Amino acid sequence: MSMNSRYTSSRPQQSKTLTLPFKVGDMAVYPAHGVGEVKGIESREISGSKQLFYVLQILDSGMKIMVPTGNVNAVGLREIISEDEVKAVYSILKEKEVAFDNQTWNRRYREYMDKIKTGSVYEIAEVYRDLSLLKQDKELSFGERKMLDTAKSLLIKELALAEEREEEDIREDLEEIFSED
Repeated sequence: MSMNSRYTSSRPQQSKTLTLPFKVGDMAVYPAHGVGEVKGIESREISGSKQLFYVLQILDSGMKIMVPTGNVNAVGLREIISEDEVKAVYSILKEKEVAFDNQTWNRRYREYMDKIKTGSVYEIAEVYRDLSLLKQDKELSFGERKMLDTAKSLLIKELALAEEREEEDIREDLEEIFSED
């Protein structure tokens, strides 16, 4: 009995020293949903064992998502990009020599959706760039237009936070990059 009580009394000490990648108030990017704020860290009992969860509120939609703290890498939850990464995103956006193969719009749609789901800001920038360039040559399907808007929204939110600038300024930057000369 004393061994069991010693085990349970040492357990809270272990959880106090547990370092989590995010704390309440941090901004984090959740793939395909965008930037969210960590509103809390809660303990829930799942299948008889306690797990810690981040309570993330997505800024654009207000949606709340619970992410197990142990699954951060598996779900792709990540920090906002750094200044160097911002420069790399703009470099991707400014690449104008993109080879388009003649795949059907639905195949292209699936490929782009997979890129958005990765949560990688670089993949999202490629989708936005490719669809923006394609839009200059031909009419996009409804799904492609919606995806273009999604990629744009995801980019604007993260770039604004990373650069500490207004979203409208970022929106103008993106439109300037893709304005037809």
